[in-house]
Amino acid sequence: MEDCLFCKIISGEIPSKKIYEDELTYVFEDIAPTAPIHYLVIPKQHISKLDEITPENSAVIAHIYEVIAKLAKGLDLKDGFRVVSNCGEQAGQSVFHIHFHLLAGRPLAWPAG
Repeated sequence: MEDCLFCKIISGEIPSKKIYEDELTYVFEDIAPTAPIHYLVIPKQHISKLDEITPENSAVIAHIYEVIAKLAKGLDLKDGFRVVSNCGEQAGQSVFHIHFHLLAGRPLAWPAG
């Protein structure tokens, strides 16, 4: 997507603090972190929102959760972490490229939101 902020980050057009990258995903630090560890995990394939997941693209979402598990193990997040994904403006989605917030490093209250 030519106007997508995250597509531009993936392509290197916009700089980011990259944490991890493979053939399907890109992980970088959130520019406005709400926890000591606040990473965005995104697919390289442009999918706008959670409600656009289909049988044709769902494998990349499964891969994202495998990447999150790998990151959590590498960061030794034994005390826990949270994964958040917002769908739509009323849920707080501001960039319309599906993304997953990996949050850790402090107690995370519930209920969220």
